[in-house]
Amino acid sequence: MLKIKSGNNPLFALSCLLQGIKLLNHPQLRKYLLIPLFINIVLYSGAFVLGYHSVSALIHEFIPDWLTWLNWILWPLFFISFLVVGFFTFTLLANLIAAPYYSVLSAKVLQIITDQDVPIVEQAWDKVFVGELRRVGYLLVRILPLLFLFLIPVVNLIAPIIWAIFAAWGIAMEFMAYPLESRGLTFPAQKQFLQQSRWGALSFGGVTGFALTLPVINLFIGQAAVIGATIYIHKLEEAGQLDTSN
Repeated sequence: MLKIKSGNNPLFALSCLLQGIKLLNHPQLRKYLLIPLFINIVLYSGAFVLGYHSVSALIHEFIPDWLTWLNWILWPLFFISFLVVGFFTFTLLANLIAAPYYSVLSAKVLQIITDQDVPIVEQAWDKVFVGELRRVGYLLVRILPLLFLFLIPVVNLIAPIIWAIFAAWGIAMEFMAYPLESRGLTFPAQKQFLQQSRWGALSFGGVTGFALTLPVINLFIGQAAVIGATIYIHKLEEAGQLDTSN
């Protein structure tokens, strides 16, 4: 059974995320950050370049010369759309590719914060990959219905709020999974954990999600979130407030 108390405290969750950011400079973690960083740079840079040229082509094709003044509206819309779509496409894709490396990073962080010189046991890549696919599938199935909320009169007024809450939930689910999987928690058990520590998880995911929309910062915040999530889970265990025994 899972027993959660202080894990539901937003300040506690955010303090762990802040510690994760600070630990990015830890010398023992640098080599574990390089591959996820490279993946993020390639995906986000490729997405930005592709989007830029696609929007340029569309504007040139469909906007006549006498309406070129609309460019000052269209380009900001492109950047906003890129930030919104970025999480649900390229962030999920980046996490899908980097999942095995994030699992190793989480294991190394646990080694550092416990000050125990124990070997890092890497989880099987196929197991990590399948777990990531389950989370991505869980999120994608719910994204499309949420998009339709923007088309419903009156409801579309609160759709951005619902969308933001869902994004925070999805991000928390993504990054909390690495330390939870290393403790043998299945996907349903991970969801149970998030439900029982809802406010802490939403705060953690919300701040991480906001950081994912910031250029340059979004290249590093994923690694910081993995570290922060590992600290979060370990502190709950250490305080006897998280019991993962069956």
